Amino acid sequence: MNAAPSDPAPQASDTSAAGTRIADLERLLAVARRLGATVDLDDLLASIAGAATELLHCERATVYLYDAATDELRSRLATGVAGAAIPEIRFPTSRGIAGEVARTGRTVNLPDAYADPRFNPDVDRSSGFRTRSMLAVRLVDHDDATVGVLQLLNKRSGRFEARDEEIAAFLASQAGVAIQRQALLDHFAEKRRIERDLNIARGIQQGLLPREMPGVPGFDVAGWNQPADETGGDFFDLLPLDGGRLAVAIADATGHGIGPALVMVEARALLRALVGRSSCLARAVTDVHDLLCLDLPEGRFVTAFCGILDTADGRLEFMSAGQGPILIYEAATGAIRDLPAQGLPLGFVPGMDYEGSTHVVLAPGDVLVLLTDGFYEWARADGEPFGIERVCALVRRHHARPAAEMIRILHDAVVEFAAGCPQDDDLTAVIVKRDAAPAA
Repeated sequence: MNAAPSDPAPQASDTSAAGTRIADLERLLAVARRLGATVDLDDLLASIAGAATELLHCERATVYLYDAATDELRSRLATGVAGAAIPEIRFPTSRGIAGEVARTGRTVNLPDAYADPRFNPDVDRSSGFRTRSMLAVRLVDHDDATVGVLQLLNKRSGRFEARDEEIAAFLASQAGVAIQRQALLDHFAEKRRIERDLNIARGIQQGLLPREMPGVPGFDVAGWNQPADETGGDFFDLLPLDGGRLAVAIADATGHGIGPALVMVEARALLRALVGRSSCLARAVTDVHDLLCLDLPEGRFVTAFCGILDTADGRLEFMSAGQGPILIYEAATGAIRDLPAQGLPLGFVPGMDYEGSTHVVLAPGDVLVLLTDGFYEWARADGEPFGIERVCALVRRHHARPAAEMIRILHDAVVEFAAGCPQDDDLTAVIVKRDAAPAA
Protein backbone atom coordinates (compact mmCIF):
# COMPACT_ATOMS: atom_id res chain seq x y z
CA MET A 1 0.00 0.00 0.00
CA ASN A 2 1.48 3.34 -1.05
CA ALA A 3 1.98 6.03 1.58
CA ALA A 4 -0.28 9.03 1.36
CA PRO A 5 1.41 12.06 -0.25
CA SER A 6 2.66 14.64 2.26
CA ASP A 7 0.89 17.98 2.58
CA PRO A 8 2.97 20.63 0.74
CA ALA A 9 1.42 23.55 2.65
CA PRO A 10 3.76 23.54 5.73
CA GLN A 11 6.80 23.52 3.43
CA ALA A 12 5.46 26.49 1.54
CA SER A 13 4.73 28.26 4.82
CA ASP A 14 8.25 27.62 6.09
CA THR A 15 9.71 28.90 2.85
CA SER A 16 7.63 32.06 3.10
CA ALA A 17 8.66 32.63 6.73
CA ALA A 18 12.32 32.08 5.87
CA GLY A 19 12.03 34.54 3.02
CA THR A 20 10.47 37.10 5.37
CA ARG A 21 13.28 36.63 7.89
CA ILE A 22 15.93 37.03 5.20
CA ALA A 23 14.23 40.17 3.96
CA ASP A 24 14.05 41.52 7.53
CA LEU A 25 17.73 40.68 8.07
CA GLU A 26 18.75 42.42 4.86
CA ARG A 27 16.80 45.51 5.86
CA LEU A 28 18.35 45.48 9.35
CA LEU A 29 21.85 45.15 7.89
CA ALA A 30 21.12 48.06 5.57
CA VAL A 31 19.99 50.09 8.59
CA ALA A 32 23.15 49.13 10.49
CA ARG A 33 25.30 50.32 7.57
CA ARG A 34 23.35 53.57 7.43
CA LEU A 35 23.78 54.16 11.15
CA GLY A 36 27.50 53.51 10.86
CA ALA A 37 27.85 56.13 8.13
CA THR A 38 26.01 58.92 9.99
CA VAL A 39 28.23 61.45 11.79
CA ASP A 40 25.65 63.90 13.15
CA LEU A 41 23.63 62.99 16.25
CA ASP A 42 20.36 64.49 15.04
CA ASP A 43 20.74 62.77 11.67
CA LEU A 44 21.54 59.54 13.48
CA LEU A 45 18.41 59.75 15.62
CA ALA A 46 16.32 60.57 12.57
CA SER A 47 17.75 57.47 10.85
CA ILE A 48 16.89 55.31 13.87
CA ALA A 49 13.32 56.62 14.06
CA GLY A 50 12.82 56.37 10.31
CA ALA A 51 14.16 52.81 10.19
CA ALA A 52 11.93 51.77 13.10
CA THR A 53 8.72 53.06 11.52
CA GLU A 54 9.69 51.46 8.20
CA LEU A 55 10.69 48.05 9.55
CA LEU A 56 7.89 47.71 12.09
CA HIS A 57 5.12 49.41 10.10
CA CYS A 58 4.10 51.82 12.85
CA GLU A 59 2.94 55.42 12.87
CA ARG A 60 5.50 57.01 15.16
CA ALA A 61 8.92 56.33 16.65
CA THR A 62 10.44 58.36 19.47
CA VAL A 63 14.08 58.18 20.54
CA TYR A 64 14.71 59.13 24.17
CA LEU A 65 18.29 59.72 25.31
CA TYR A 66 19.19 58.95 28.91
CA ASP A 67 20.84 61.69 30.98
CA ALA A 68 22.66 59.88 33.78
CA ALA A 69 23.48 63.12 35.60
CA THR A 70 19.80 63.95 36.17
CA ASP A 71 18.32 60.43 35.77
CA GLU A 72 16.03 61.78 33.07
CA LEU A 73 14.95 60.81 29.58
CA ARG A 74 14.77 63.46 26.90
CA SER A 75 13.48 63.13 23.38
CA ARG A 76 15.78 64.49 20.70
CA LEU A 77 13.43 63.48 17.91
CA ALA A 78 9.97 62.04 17.41
CA THR A 79 8.53 61.30 13.98
CA GLY A 80 4.84 61.91 13.55
CA VAL A 81 2.36 60.53 11.09
CA ALA A 82 3.38 63.10 8.52
CA GLY A 83 7.05 63.01 9.49
CA ALA A 84 6.96 66.32 11.41
CA ALA A 85 9.13 66.82 14.45
CA ILE A 86 7.64 67.62 17.85
CA PRO A 87 9.28 69.69 20.62
CA GLU A 88 11.76 68.07 23.00
CA ILE A 89 10.23 66.22 25.96
CA ARG A 90 12.08 65.63 29.25
CA PHE A 91 10.92 63.58 32.24
CA PRO A 92 12.41 61.48 35.07
CA THR A 93 12.78 57.72 34.68
CA SER A 94 10.26 57.28 37.49
CA ARG A 95 7.48 58.23 35.05
CA GLY A 96 5.88 56.51 32.08
CA ILE A 97 6.56 53.38 30.09
CA ALA A 98 9.84 54.69 28.68
CA GLY A 99 11.02 55.47 32.21
CA GLU A 100 10.27 51.92 33.34
CA VAL A 101 12.12 50.45 30.36
CA ALA A 102 15.15 52.63 31.10
CA ARG A 103 15.02 51.65 34.77
CA THR A 104 14.46 47.90 34.43
CA GLY A 105 15.80 47.12 30.98
CA ARG A 106 12.70 45.05 30.18
CA THR A 107 10.85 45.46 26.88
CA VAL A 108 7.23 46.62 27.23
CA ASN A 109 4.61 45.68 24.62
CA LEU A 110 1.14 47.19 25.14
CA PRO A 111 -1.72 46.32 22.79
CA ASP A 112 -3.81 49.06 24.45
CA ALA A 113 -1.72 51.81 26.01
CA TYR A 114 -4.59 53.59 27.79
CA ALA A 115 -5.58 50.38 29.54
CA ASP A 116 -2.21 50.24 31.31
CA PRO A 117 -1.86 52.44 34.46
CA ARG A 118 1.86 52.98 33.77
CA PHE A 119 1.11 54.88 30.57
CA ASN A 120 1.64 58.65 30.78
CA PRO A 121 -0.90 60.40 28.50
CA ASP A 122 0.64 63.88 28.94
CA VAL A 123 2.57 63.65 25.67
CA ASP A 124 -0.62 62.76 23.77
CA ARG A 125 -2.39 65.73 25.33
CA SER A 126 0.39 68.15 24.40
CA SER A 127 0.85 66.83 20.84
CA GLY A 128 -2.71 65.91 19.88
CA PHE A 129 -1.56 62.40 18.94
CA ARG A 130 -3.58 59.35 20.08
CA THR A 131 -1.55 56.35 21.19
CA ARG A 132 -3.10 52.92 20.73
CA SER A 133 -0.46 50.20 20.79
CA MET A 134 3.08 50.67 22.07
CA LEU A 135 6.41 48.85 21.99
CA ALA A 136 9.35 50.22 24.03
CA VAL A 137 12.88 48.79 24.13
CA ARG A 138 16.04 49.90 25.91
CA LEU A 139 19.03 51.25 23.97
CA VAL A 140 22.35 50.02 25.39
CA ASP A 141 26.02 50.65 24.62
CA HIS A 142 28.95 48.24 24.39
CA ASP A 143 29.02 47.92 28.19
CA ASP A 144 25.29 47.20 28.43
CA ALA A 145 24.71 50.60 30.02
CA THR A 146 21.49 52.45 29.21
CA VAL A 147 21.85 55.19 26.62
CA GLY A 148 18.16 55.66 25.90
CA VAL A 149 14.82 54.14 24.95
CA LEU A 150 13.24 53.52 21.54
CA GLN A 151 9.46 53.86 21.72
CA LEU A 152 7.25 52.70 18.83
CA LEU A 153 3.59 53.67 18.60
CA ASN A 154 0.54 52.35 16.76
CA LYS A 155 1.32 49.25 14.76
CA ARG A 156 -0.65 49.74 11.54
CA SER A 157 -1.96 46.17 11.55
CA GLY A 158 -3.20 46.45 15.16
CA ARG A 159 -0.67 45.21 17.73
CA PHE A 160 3.05 44.49 17.94
CA GLU A 161 3.93 40.79 17.75
CA ALA A 162 6.83 38.73 19.08
CA ARG A 163 8.62 39.12 15.75
CA ASP A 164 8.35 42.89 16.11
CA GLU A 165 10.03 42.64 19.51
CA GLU A 166 12.93 40.71 17.96
CA ILE A 167 13.39 43.28 15.21
CA ALA A 168 13.10 46.18 17.68
CA ALA A 169 15.67 44.55 20.00
CA PHE A 170 18.17 44.14 17.15
CA LEU A 171 17.58 47.71 15.99
CA ALA A 172 17.94 48.97 19.58
CA SER A 173 21.30 47.22 20.01
CA GLN A 174 22.61 48.78 16.80
CA ALA A 175 21.18 52.18 17.67
CA GLY A 176 22.59 52.16 21.22
CA VAL A 177 26.12 51.48 20.02
CA ALA A 178 25.78 54.09 17.26
CA ILE A 179 24.61 56.71 19.79
CA GLN A 180 27.51 55.85 22.11
CA ARG A 181 29.93 56.13 19.20
CA GLN A 182 28.47 59.47 18.15
CA ALA A 183 28.62 60.80 21.71
CA LEU A 184 32.32 59.89 21.84
CA LEU A 185 32.92 61.54 18.48
CA ASP A 186 31.07 64.68 19.59
CA HIS A 187 33.06 64.74 22.83
CA PHE A 188 36.30 64.33 20.89
CA ALA A 189 35.33 67.09 18.45
CA GLU A 190 34.42 69.42 21.32
CA LYS A 191 37.71 68.62 23.05
CA ARG A 192 39.61 69.38 19.86
CA ARG A 193 37.72 72.65 19.46
CA ILE A 194 38.50 73.66 23.04
CA GLU A 195 42.15 72.71 22.59
CA ARG A 196 42.30 74.75 19.39
CA ASP A 197 40.71 77.76 21.11
CA LEU A 198 43.06 77.40 24.09
CA ASN A 199 46.06 77.23 21.78
CA ILE A 200 44.90 80.43 20.11
CA ALA A 201 44.43 82.05 23.52
CA ARG A 202 47.86 80.85 24.62
CA GLY A 203 49.42 82.29 21.48
CA ILE A 204 47.72 85.65 22.08
CA GLN A 205 48.72 85.68 25.74
CA GLN A 206 52.33 84.73 25.07
CA GLY A 207 52.39 87.39 22.37
CA LEU A 208 51.65 90.01 25.01
CA LEU A 209 54.88 89.19 26.85
CA PRO A 210 58.05 90.99 25.75
CA ARG A 211 59.32 89.34 22.56
CA GLU A 212 62.88 90.52 23.17
CA MET A 213 64.63 91.56 26.34
CA PRO A 214 65.36 95.30 26.29
CA GLY A 215 68.93 96.38 25.86
CA VAL A 216 69.65 98.52 28.92
CA PRO A 217 73.13 100.08 29.20
CA GLY A 218 74.83 98.92 32.38
CA PHE A 219 72.22 96.25 33.15
CA ASP A 220 71.38 92.69 32.20
CA VAL A 221 67.62 92.13 32.21
CA ALA A 222 65.63 88.93 31.57
CA GLY A 223 62.06 87.72 32.01
CA TRP A 224 60.41 84.32 31.54
CA ASN A 225 56.95 82.76 31.90
CA GLN A 226 55.56 79.22 31.85
CA PRO A 227 51.81 78.73 32.55
CA ALA A 228 50.59 75.67 34.43
CA ASP A 229 47.79 75.25 31.87
CA GLU A 230 47.41 76.30 28.25
CA THR A 231 46.88 79.82 29.57
CA GLY A 232 47.86 81.38 32.88
CA GLY A 233 47.36 84.28 35.22
CA ASP A 234 50.99 85.43 35.52
CA PHE A 235 52.74 88.02 33.41
CA PHE A 236 55.84 90.18 33.36
CA ASP A 237 56.65 93.35 31.50
CA LEU A 238 59.86 95.25 30.72
CA LEU A 239 58.99 98.55 29.10
CA PRO A 240 61.67 101.13 28.12
CA LEU A 241 60.65 104.69 29.07
CA ASP A 242 61.93 108.15 28.31
CA GLY A 243 65.09 109.36 29.98
CA GLY A 244 66.83 105.99 30.13
CA ARG A 245 64.28 104.52 32.50
CA LEU A 246 62.83 101.02 32.49
CA ALA A 247 59.39 99.99 33.80
CA VAL A 248 59.58 96.57 35.46
CA ALA A 249 56.43 94.62 36.35
CA ILE A 250 55.55 91.12 37.44
CA ALA A 251 52.05 90.06 38.49
CA ASP A 252 50.02 87.02 39.45
CA ALA A 253 46.23 86.83 39.12
CA THR A 254 44.55 84.35 41.45
CA GLY A 255 44.23 80.88 39.95
CA HIS A 256 45.38 79.72 36.54
CA GLY A 257 43.60 79.01 33.29
CA ILE A 258 41.27 81.07 31.09
CA GLY A 259 39.71 83.21 33.85
CA PRO A 260 43.00 84.48 35.33
CA ALA A 261 44.38 84.88 31.80
CA LEU A 262 41.61 87.38 31.01
CA VAL A 263 42.35 89.21 34.28
CA MET A 264 46.03 89.25 33.35
CA VAL A 265 45.32 90.90 30.00
CA GLU A 266 43.37 93.72 31.66
CA ALA A 267 45.90 94.20 34.46
CA ARG A 268 48.77 94.37 31.99
CA ALA A 269 46.98 96.94 29.84
CA LEU A 270 46.20 99.12 32.86
CA LEU A 271 49.73 98.92 34.24
CA ARG A 272 51.21 99.82 30.87
CA ALA A 273 48.82 102.72 30.38
CA LEU A 274 49.12 104.21 33.87
CA VAL A 275 52.35 103.19 35.61
CA GLY A 276 54.74 103.85 32.74
CA ARG A 277 53.37 107.32 32.07
CA SER A 278 52.69 108.69 35.53
CA SER A 279 54.87 111.04 37.55
CA CYS A 280 53.62 109.40 40.78
CA LEU A 281 53.99 105.61 40.99
CA ALA A 282 51.76 105.28 44.07
CA ARG A 283 48.95 107.25 42.39
CA ALA A 284 49.20 105.15 39.22
CA VAL A 285 49.04 101.87 41.18
CA THR A 286 46.02 103.16 43.11
CA ASP A 287 44.27 104.01 39.83
CA VAL A 288 44.96 100.49 38.50
CA HIS A 289 43.57 99.05 41.73
CA ASP A 290 40.38 101.15 41.52
CA LEU A 291 39.72 100.15 37.92
CA LEU A 292 40.27 96.46 38.67
CA CYS A 293 37.86 96.67 41.61
CA LEU A 294 35.16 97.79 39.19
CA ASP A 295 35.65 94.76 36.94
CA LEU A 296 36.84 91.80 39.00
CA PRO A 297 34.30 89.48 40.65
CA GLU A 298 34.54 88.81 44.36
CA GLY A 299 37.47 86.58 45.25
CA ARG A 300 39.56 87.67 42.26
CA PHE A 301 42.64 89.85 42.74
CA VAL A 302 46.14 90.46 41.39
CA THR A 303 49.41 90.57 43.28
CA ALA A 304 51.82 92.87 41.45
CA PHE A 305 55.27 94.45 41.62
CA CYS A 306 55.59 97.70 39.68
CA GLY A 307 58.96 99.44 39.49
CA ILE A 308 60.71 102.24 37.61
CA LEU A 309 64.46 101.75 37.19
CA ASP A 310 66.66 104.74 36.45
CA THR A 311 69.49 103.15 34.53
CA ALA A 312 71.73 106.19 34.98
CA ASP A 313 72.27 105.69 38.70
CA GLY A 314 70.61 102.32 39.45
CA ARG A 315 67.85 103.92 41.51
CA LEU A 316 64.73 101.69 41.63
CA GLU A 317 61.37 103.08 42.78
CA PHE A 318 58.75 100.40 43.29
CA MET A 319 55.38 99.53 44.72
CA SER A 320 54.51 95.97 45.67
CA ALA A 321 50.81 95.16 45.95
CA GLY A 322 51.00 91.87 47.79
CA GLN A 323 53.74 90.54 45.48
CA GLY A 324 56.73 88.97 47.19
CA PRO A 325 59.30 87.99 48.11
CA ILE A 326 61.28 90.89 46.60
CA LEU A 327 64.89 89.70 46.72
CA ILE A 328 67.99 91.83 46.20
CA TYR A 329 71.41 90.22 46.20
CA GLU A 330 74.01 92.73 47.45
CA ALA A 331 77.34 92.16 45.78
CA ALA A 332 79.27 94.13 48.41
CA THR A 333 78.24 91.88 51.31
CA GLY A 334 76.97 88.69 49.65
CA ALA A 335 73.72 89.09 51.59
CA ILE A 336 70.20 88.87 50.23
CA ARG A 337 67.61 91.42 51.32
CA ASP A 338 63.93 90.44 51.33
CA LEU A 339 61.98 93.68 50.93
CA PRO A 340 58.38 93.86 52.21
CA ALA A 341 55.28 94.57 50.15
CA GLN A 342 53.63 97.96 50.68
CA GLY A 343 49.99 97.03 50.28
CA LEU A 344 47.30 94.46 49.63
CA PRO A 345 46.79 92.90 46.19
CA LEU A 346 45.17 94.94 43.42
CA GLY A 347 41.40 94.60 43.24
CA PHE A 348 41.25 93.08 46.74
CA VAL A 349 39.55 95.81 48.78
CA PRO A 350 37.77 98.75 47.08
CA GLY A 351 38.66 102.27 48.14
CA MET A 352 42.22 101.54 49.28
CA ASP A 353 45.06 103.99 48.50
CA TYR A 354 48.67 102.92 47.98
CA GLU A 355 50.75 105.54 49.77
CA GLY A 356 54.46 105.99 49.45
CA SER A 357 56.68 103.98 47.15
CA THR A 358 60.00 102.42 48.19
CA HIS A 359 63.37 103.43 46.78
CA VAL A 360 66.49 101.28 46.59
CA VAL A 361 69.70 101.63 44.63
CA LEU A 362 71.12 98.69 42.74
CA ALA A 363 74.87 98.97 43.19
CA PRO A 364 77.30 97.39 40.71
CA GLY A 365 76.91 93.61 40.84
CA ASP A 366 73.55 93.74 42.68
CA VAL A 367 70.74 91.50 41.46
CA LEU A 368 66.97 92.03 41.73
CA VAL A 369 65.10 88.70 41.74
CA LEU A 370 61.32 88.62 41.24
CA LEU A 371 59.55 85.25 41.16
CA THR A 372 55.87 84.38 41.37
CA ASP A 373 54.81 81.89 44.02
CA GLY A 374 54.78 78.99 41.55
CA PHE A 375 58.54 78.71 42.19
CA TYR A 376 58.36 78.84 45.97
CA GLU A 377 55.29 76.64 46.38
CA TRP A 378 56.03 73.83 43.91
CA ALA A 379 56.15 70.83 46.25
CA ARG A 380 57.60 67.36 45.98
CA ALA A 381 55.74 64.15 46.86
CA ASP A 382 56.15 64.53 50.64
CA GLY A 383 54.47 67.96 50.49
CA GLU A 384 57.61 70.04 51.15
CA PRO A 385 57.71 73.15 48.91
CA PHE A 386 60.83 74.43 47.17
CA GLY A 387 60.81 77.47 49.45
CA ILE A 388 62.67 80.76 49.68
CA GLU A 389 65.83 79.35 51.28
CA ARG A 390 66.64 77.22 48.23
CA VAL A 391 66.02 80.19 45.93
CA CYS A 392 68.37 82.39 47.99
CA ALA A 393 71.07 79.72 48.01
CA LEU A 394 70.92 79.42 44.21
CA VAL A 395 71.03 83.20 43.76
CA ARG A 396 74.15 83.47 45.98
CA ARG A 397 75.84 80.63 44.11
CA HIS A 398 75.04 81.84 40.60
CA HIS A 399 74.76 85.63 40.94
CA ALA A 400 77.61 86.18 38.48
CA ARG A 401 75.81 84.31 35.70
CA PRO A 402 73.77 86.14 33.01
CA ALA A 403 70.20 86.95 34.04
CA ALA A 404 68.59 84.56 31.55
CA GLU A 405 70.89 81.74 32.70
CA MET A 406 70.01 82.41 36.34
CA ILE A 407 66.32 81.96 35.48
CA ARG A 408 67.09 78.70 33.69
CA ILE A 409 69.07 77.44 36.70
CA LEU A 410 66.21 78.30 39.07
CA HIS A 411 63.68 76.55 36.84
CA ASP A 412 65.84 73.44 36.42
CA ALA A 413 66.36 73.28 40.18
CA VAL A 414 62.68 73.47 41.06
CA VAL A 415 61.79 70.86 38.42
CA GLU A 416 64.46 68.51 39.78
CA PHE A 417 63.27 69.13 43.34
CA ALA A 418 59.65 68.34 42.44
CA ALA A 419 60.79 64.95 41.09
CA GLY A 420 57.90 64.45 38.72
CA CYS A 421 55.16 66.14 40.76
CA PRO A 422 53.04 68.25 38.41
CA GLN A 423 53.36 72.01 38.04
CA ASP A 424 50.24 73.29 39.79
CA ASP A 425 50.83 77.02 39.41
CA ASP A 426 52.20 79.40 36.81
CA LEU A 427 55.91 80.21 36.86
CA THR A 428 57.15 83.72 36.07
CA ALA A 429 60.54 85.28 36.74
CA VAL A 430 62.23 88.63 36.21
CA ILE A 431 65.89 89.23 37.02
CA VAL A 432 67.58 92.62 36.79
CA LYS A 433 71.36 92.67 37.25
CA ARG A 434 73.52 95.74 37.39
CA ASP A 435 76.85 95.15 35.73
CA ALA A 436 79.69 94.63 38.12
CA ALA A 437 82.20 97.44 38.54
CA PRO A 438 85.28 97.04 36.37
CA ALA A 439 88.36 95.72 38.13
CA ALA A 440 90.74 98.40 39.29
